[in-house]
Amino acid sequence: MQISKEQLSPTKLKLTITAEAAELEPVKQQVVSELGRNAKVPGFRAGKAPARLLEKQLDQRVLQSEFLEHAVNDLYLQAGRQEKLRPVAPPQVTIIKFVPFSTLEFTAEVEVVGDIKLGDYTKLKLAPKTVSVTAKDVDEVVENLRTRGAAKTAVKRAAKLGDEVIIDFKGSDAKTKEPIDGADGQAYPLTLGSNNFIPGFEKELVGLKPGASKTFDLTFPADYGVKNLQKRKVTFEVVVKQVQELKPPKLDDAFAASLGPFKTLADLKTDVKKQLTAERQREAQSAYDDELLTMLTDKSTVTIPPSLVDSEMDQMEDEEKRNLAYRGQTWQEHLDAEGLTAEAHREQKREPAERRIKAGLVLGEVAEREHITVTPQEVELRIQLLKGQYSDQAMQAELDKPENRSDIRGRLMTEKTIDKLRSYASTIK
Repeated sequence: MQISKEQLSPTKLKLTITAEAAELEPVKQQVVSELGRNAKVPGFRAGKAPARLLEKQLDQRVLQSEFLEHAVNDLYLQAGRQEKLRPVAPPQVTIIKFVPFSTLEFTAEVEVVGDIKLGDYTKLKLAPKTVSVTAKDVDEVVENLRTRGAAKTAVKRAAKLGDEVIIDFKGSDAKTKEPIDGADGQAYPLTLGSNNFIPGFEKELVGLKPGASKTFDLTFPADYGVKNLQKRKVTFEVVVKQVQELKPPKLDDAFAASLGPFKTLADLKTDVKKQLTAERQREAQSAYDDELLTMLTDKSTVTIPPSLVDSEMDQMEDEEKRNLAYRGQTWQEHLDAEGLTAEAHREQKREPAERRIKAGLVLGEVAEREHITVTPQEVELRIQLLKGQYSDQAMQAELDKPENRSDIRGRLMTEKTIDKLRSYASTIK
């Protein structure tokens, strides 16, 4: 097989592939065998006749068509491996010359990932992140457990800090008076002083009696999780449906025993500290890995095909639409709240899409250089562990689907590659 390569753009190649009879003969034999499985040749059982006789019985147009499809596919895959291509889409194939079963020449234009210039990941240095859990942290968790287990008594007096109020509320833009999606609720339980709402909200409800209503303006924090609400001035209309006095249980050994296999309050606090520490360690490890990968990504350059970015943006947008649908918000309502056109909203995703793709390609390059692999046994072990987390047979069956097994393999590869990066970066010099 002869291959010539023409660079049409930084991310598009044109391969010209030529094969002679010796390379094409095995393909012809395979196709004849497949097509001849049910062919009837006098004196032989179906599919048992010699290849030379089977070939004569076959429709030559069908034989040549199937041969071309198999030959082009096989030769293109061989060429891709030989040239170490990273294709992102099927090739556009043009047959240049075909002499049945003896000569084949074709071109394949294909979009590929361009050059990857990997930063020196062996010299990345990043100190491991440490975590700590204080007695105050533990006490706050225990106090929250007490609050959740508090006895509730409806009262007619004005609400005070520590009470739970049941409220209906809705928010609208302070300037336009337009309702704000997601800034409303019905029969919502809120403990005053819990700081679960934006700063200032709970304070406004102190002193209100059951049946009372109040309208007030608040400005959302600049770092609020929903971007379109950041620094936004909102008018809230609140109706207090009920005020409930909370009487938390006594903080003693009996309270600890009511929550689990704890003999004493000290046992409960020890368990809470253990759980908090494990959670913070997971968060710290995730933050460390993200920072490490960002460092390497910033030190690397990758030529990314535009179609790959578009595909990633499509996936990000589809995921966002599913989340909005789950919350009961339409796509147009979301765009209106953001004050963006569909095109402008999509364009916002371009940079994060590029970074996500670049990070994945950089990790893939590290895995290749370090010869990192994932065995079928490792995939099977992870699947069995995941199955152990689900009692639903349907969910367990989902894990066996080829696409999910492939996804699990990819996750394992990512984990092992990140582990390798950590091994280089965690030694501080």
